[in-house]
Amino acid sequence: MANRLEQQAAAAEGRSLQLQEVKGDLCVVGGGLAGFCAALAAAREGLQVILVHDRPVLGGNSSSEVRLWVLGATSHMISNNRWAREGGLVGELLEENMWRNPEGNPLLWDLLLLEKAREERKLSLLLNTACLGCELKGAGDIGRVIAHCSQNETRYHIEAPLFVDSSGDGVLAFAAGAPFRMGAEDAQEFQEAFAPDEEFGGLLGQSIYFYSKDVGTPVPFVAPDFALQDITEIPRWRRFNAKTQGCSLWWIEYGGRLDPVHDTEEVKWELWKVAYGVWHHIKNSGMFPEAENLTLEWVGMVPGKRESRRFEGLQTLVQSDVMGRTLFDNAVAHGGWSIDLHPADGVYAEREGSHHLYAKGIYSIPLGCYLPKQMENLMVAGRIISASHVAFGSTRVMGTCALGGEALGVLAAIATEQGRLPKDLYEDADAVRCLQERLMRIGHWVPGQALQQAEDLIQSARCFASSEFDLAELPADGPWVELGEGYAQMLPLMPGAIPAFSLELRCAEATELQISIRLAERADEYTPEELLWERTLSLSSDEQKLGPIPVEAEMPHAAYAFLVLQGEGVELRGSNLRCTGLLSLRKKGMFCSADVGGYDIENWMPPRRPLGHLVALQLDPAPEPFAASQVANGLQRPTSGPNAWVADPADPAPRLRAVWSEPQQISRVELQFDADWDHAMESVQYRHADRAMPYRPSIWHLEDDQGRELYREEGGVCSRVVVELAEAVLSRELHLVFDETRGAPASLFCLRAYA
Repeated sequence: MANRLEQQAAAAEGRSLQLQEVKGDLCVVGGGLAGFCAALAAAREGLQVILVHDRPVLGGNSSSEVRLWVLGATSHMISNNRWAREGGLVGELLEENMWRNPEGNPLLWDLLLLEKAREERKLSLLLNTACLGCELKGAGDIGRVIAHCSQNETRYHIEAPLFVDSSGDGVLAFAAGAPFRMGAEDAQEFQEAFAPDEEFGGLLGQSIYFYSKDVGTPVPFVAPDFALQDITEIPRWRRFNAKTQGCSLWWIEYGGRLDPVHDTEEVKWELWKVAYGVWHHIKNSGMFPEAENLTLEWVGMVPGKRESRRFEGLQTLVQSDVMGRTLFDNAVAHGGWSIDLHPADGVYAEREGSHHLYAKGIYSIPLGCYLPKQMENLMVAGRIISASHVAFGSTRVMGTCALGGEALGVLAAIATEQGRLPKDLYEDADAVRCLQERLMRIGHWVPGQALQQAEDLIQSARCFASSEFDLAELPADGPWVELGEGYAQMLPLMPGAIPAFSLELRCAEATELQISIRLAERADEYTPEELLWERTLSLSSDEQKLGPIPVEAEMPHAAYAFLVLQGEGVELRGSNLRCTGLLSLRKKGMFCSADVGGYDIENWMPPRRPLGHLVALQLDPAPEPFAASQVANGLQRPTSGPNAWVADPADPAPRLRAVWSEPQQISRVELQFDADWDHAMESVQYRHADRAMPYRPSIWHLEDDQGRELYREEGGVCSRVVVELAEAVLSRELHLVFDETRGAPASLFCLRAYA
């Protein structure tokens, strides 16, 4: 070391930074969730990946530097989207974070991402390393990325045949010459009624959050000179209080009237001014005596940026795609967050901080949105994909961004295997189907698609179970539930007669009960808007059992029917049973947006556990929605039905059997359990009732036809499990045995086996 330092000191002239030449199969610029999932997916697919990230931790806006919760199509569970949470890598991360970090500590979320990156030997991670630009081999053909790490004074030249820009601002795509947009389009360009006018503003701002902590003794606060002194400069200043903190303060937002790339430092200082001014108000105004023992524990150093460049792609998502819930043939991801636009003046705006347009269900995102025009070997992921400003209001959230990143990681692997460019695969329907199948195999959901491969041995097997839950009864062993505006039980039914039902209610005085059966507009959606049957009953002032009540209507197709109950002062008996594919919903007002390209619909949402009890009822004849055969239908979550096998709750030893006419050689088994696709699983700040989901078994094992144990798992929490057997087994049967559940009946969405 001494000799090296002496040599450096002696070199008085011609000094330069250390240079490292790095080569790989894929270079990803930006380690937010989109870039992280792109890099991790590609590495798991066998590519040598270099991930360049300009921050010390991964996760972007979800990291401890910004501390925004990860959300996507579940939309905090306040929309009408059901079972919509993202699968694949981001699903794995959220499920594991629930187990390891139920309190939502941002530092532990950082740790999880860093650990996942370090586990992949084919992933080279360059933290604190900023992309400075690139060198082109030809028009739109990137040869190498130029990057610099301030921590080790090293410049990197990174060569790869393929690149992904997930940097947030699109620094690589910008340097490479990809065409882009910034700000809102005129409403006429894409016929978007929700497009903002000039007064509202065409750019979303940036936010900085803060956290406080009660230390048990009085704590003074002396505000810095630059802190906002007059809190009334903020029109909504009365909403500040001593309890609200973290990303619940998303509306401390600024910068929508400035350049979102080059004015970021100016935006940051203004946000610090506001944040410290708000804390000064809370601590020193005298309005919040409960804040006496609070100290300011953390203030963000990096603004959480919402919007900057959006790169024009081979396809562009627009408002009608989101609101029409388009299912593209070349879909590789899905979204479901509301179209969420913020006034450009942010915290200084006179109007509300966000304006939402809710669709009736999820929509898909086509591959072309991730492939910029005029580029040969560059893909883009995250908030910079090809979308109008309005559609971007939905696609920008991190759960949705992560799905697109994962899709690009797998696309890069296919392109490398076939020696082709991503844009060439985009034009090949067979290649796109190959991509979709690869994504579905790793737990990624592609709406409108099912995974049924000839090489999956289960496709040629017959599936049997020790029992199947027939839905004759949801036991009346739970609490009484107030109807409020309305309460609904979702029931998976087949075409034909609707079962008669019985239920228990009570009321303090005589009243009326409105009962209806409703359907959604589409079989794979969950807005109960189409009336199929209704009836009004008079109730006496006591506890009573109603039924059996016949339903004079028939189901037109297989779908979830909504048994809707409404009545003032009425309570109904709930059930303590939790079951895969069954949800109860509570009405929470209306979504009213028909005048801006949306619709006026009722909002029905499931109460979070430990609430959200199913309705105790009896059905006659009993529906049979949980057949063992469904584990082979290629659908890995509820859609128009549960798509799951569920054992009878009374089954003491649940077992699923796949049986072949001839012995099969089995070396790999893939399973998709139920880790509650409806749970939002916010990564930070929320405290969740469960660490592990009640539908996911805690102990299970696999057996062959001789009863020999092939594999055992204890304590798992992730929904997707891949079993690589130490030695291939020859067997006529494969048994999945549930040794211990977490309270809900044994269930399984998908079973696959390969030679």
